[in-house]
Amino acid sequence: MDLCDIDCTTSPPSLSIPERFNAAHDLLERNLRAERGSKIAYIDDHGSYTYGELAARVNRFASSLYGFGMHMEQRILLCLQDGIDFPTVFLGAIKAGIIPIPVNTMLSPADYAYMLQDSRAPMLVISAAVLPQFLPILGDSRFLKHILTAGTTEPRPGMRSLGEVLKASVDWFEPAPTLRDEACFWLYSSGSTGAPKGTVHVHSSLIETAVLYAQATLGLKESDVMLSAAKLFFAYGLGNSLTFPLAVGGTAVLMAERATPASIAARLRMHRPTVFSGVPTLYASLLAGDHLPTAQDISLRVCNSAGEALPENIARRWRERTGVDIVDGIGSTEMLHIFISNRPDRIRHGTLGLPVPGFEVKIVDDLGVPVAAGETGDLLVRGSTSAKFYWNQHARSRATFEGPWTRTGDRFRVDENGDYVFAGRADDMLKVGGIYVSPIEVESALIAHPAVYEAAVVGREDGEGLTKPMAYVVLADGLLASEALSDELKAFVKSRLAPYKYPRWIEFVSDLPKTATGKIQRFKLRAACKTSS
Repeated sequence: MDLCDIDCTTSPPSLSIPERFNAAHDLLERNLRAERGSKIAYIDDHGSYTYGELAARVNRFASSLYGFGMHMEQRILLCLQDGIDFPTVFLGAIKAGIIPIPVNTMLSPADYAYMLQDSRAPMLVISAAVLPQFLPILGDSRFLKHILTAGTTEPRPGMRSLGEVLKASVDWFEPAPTLRDEACFWLYSSGSTGAPKGTVHVHSSLIETAVLYAQATLGLKESDVMLSAAKLFFAYGLGNSLTFPLAVGGTAVLMAERATPASIAARLRMHRPTVFSGVPTLYASLLAGDHLPTAQDISLRVCNSAGEALPENIARRWRERTGVDIVDGIGSTEMLHIFISNRPDRIRHGTLGLPVPGFEVKIVDDLGVPVAAGETGDLLVRGSTSAKFYWNQHARSRATFEGPWTRTGDRFRVDENGDYVFAGRADDMLKVGGIYVSPIEVESALIAHPAVYEAAVVGREDGEGLTKPMAYVVLADGLLASEALSDELKAFVKSRLAPYKYPRWIEFVSDLPKTATGKIQRFKLRAACKTSS
């Protein structure tokens, strides 16, 4: 099978992907044919691995699957910490025509029970550190037949060691005869608004995200070393640490531990990555503490951000401290990666920039009619990386995938320069005095005050049952909450926004509830707000 023919010199980039196409074989074979077999592909907590070693590991896992009686189109649930075993299993399954389903390593037993039942996966590959979360529910998993554990040579009874399985397999494997448009892998949505949704992606989408965003937008190249705060089981992290480095022949740094200011700073110094992919909360934490290395101690040339809109003051302070801009963008699990983004040579602070070449977007009102310039509406996106559907969720699939368009659930407007400005999730919008108010806009105004480290805004009913903004505020280190400071912050917001948008109540808190990707969980704050009112 020939590698797909990619031309990044045109706008939008053109891709010619053959009908018979295996995403894993493509990502590995392109590097072997380019004679990168001896180049480092991955660095994890235990060592480094060349492209040749990665390819052998992938082949060993792929060949082992048929020995377990697995066959094409069956599914494997992956609950693996970031390390060399993740790309080994993920790509090995794809090369064998079997569908890997990476899942969050920080969920509850009930979440895992749902995913095992929903996916009907006959195999589970799991890091030993996460296994305790599965033990209470394994006996009830009626479809599960095989469990492989990573990170241990002494698995529990009824389980096998992934390392031992790889040793016993052969390092050559002919890729399964998969097609570019057939199911390749799933990613489960966060499930913040209901049961998690199994989002089904096709083989061609992996390389398309790399061409359209990593190469054409960020300008990633073979010499880059990449570090991502988002883990591989997230769509954002999967691109940052797997698809993008393998597509361009770069090197990725993986770490099993949680991304904290200390753990990220240590790897910025030790491995000197040239590309760092983070989220706004982490950038803010790095700037607030004393972990961030000096510009002379790091080798960054480009940073990017996703997950939540990046506050302008964080972007400017990062540039001042490191000499590197943060390229802010927005993507989704349904679209696999970023589809609206700033550019390294065109940063517009406070906006998300322009559609990524190869994607088309539109902003519509409640009736589906495009809104006028400057007005806020619902964002729809069209592009080749859109998921096929949600597994076994027909109604939700129809509500999200409208022909070629995908409804994002985000609210946007276009400013006077043509840049796209995030206005919050559709279910987070507030209606104050009959006028929609974006919580993002109020939060950005609050964060501009030097006393505020973080802020989240939700709606709260006043004594007459009318909705008004309420702010939860985390203060900068060393500052104490007071009524005077609360009044100062309210006045500060009034001076920057229309008066009806200012928060009527401010509650000072030590931290804000967040997802594993750093997104603020406003639904928890709304629930707390109702309880206290």
